Amino acid sequence: MIPYDIYHGTGNDFAVVDAANHVPDRGAFAQDRCADLGVDGVLFLALEERFTPPRAVMTLVQPDGSTASMCGNGARCAARWVAERTGADSVMLDTQAGTRRADVDDAEVAVEMGAPSFAPETVPVARDTPVEREELAGYEVTAVNTGVPHAVAFVDDVDSVDVAADAPAIRHHDAFPEGANVTFASADDERGFRQRTFERGVEAETESCGTGAVAVAAVARREGRCGDSVRVRPPGGDLRVDFSGGHATLTGPTVREQTGEAERVSVRVLDV
Repeated sequence: MIPYDIYHGTGNDFAVVDAANHVPDRGAFAQDRCADLGVDGVLFLALEERFTPPRAVMTLVQPDGSTASMCGNGARCAARWVAERTGADSVMLDTQAGTRRADVDDAEVAVEMGAPSFAPETVPVARDTPVEREELAGYEVTAVNTGVPHAVAFVDDVDSVDVAADAPAIRHHDAFPEGANVTFASADDERGFRQRTFERGVEAETESCGTGAVAVAAVARREGRCGDSVRVRPPGGDLRVDFSGGHATLTGPTVREQTGEAERVSVRVLDV
């Protein structure tokens, strides 16, 4: 039996597994757990308490069995998990996108997200120059890497977008040799933005996407639509993105929902 905890960050749900529990095939395990539990991914965390602040190696395996190099909401949930086990209010997370610091309080977690990059070789895009407001599959798209690649399209009303129908053509467009997450955004009445994201690896719209929120803020800031601090509202709740020296910090709530134990096929919930 493999113990797990389920956390969510603004509706983005993850099963968290202590990497001390050996899982021979993480991809298959994640596919099974995501299907059975209805979560957006499995976070494997290898905790190293000897450091100050404590560190954890974070690996996110998505519902299709692939690994994502970074996940903003996942990192915030991971930081909460580490903080609850160590009593620390600051945590270092080693991700495939680099080491990120997270600060934890009773309600929220703020995680460093690094510097967004529009460079074509970094996103990556099959272009010699950055993709900025380029028409792709009927939308003006700007490409940015916020730990993972995002194709961002600003629209008049994000609620009017048929994400399930329209996003896949952008997600699989030839402009993105490794594919891309697709994020739609529109301005709200509070000088912020509403966001909807079709996530690569999940292959569906999710309630929230932290890297997508940072992507919206990064593109909006680049285009003069906002300043250095902005609120982004995916369907699952409110997130804040702040820039300092070109780096982004993502802040929002995290909640532990339940614990359980899983076998390869069956799941038994222990408490809610």
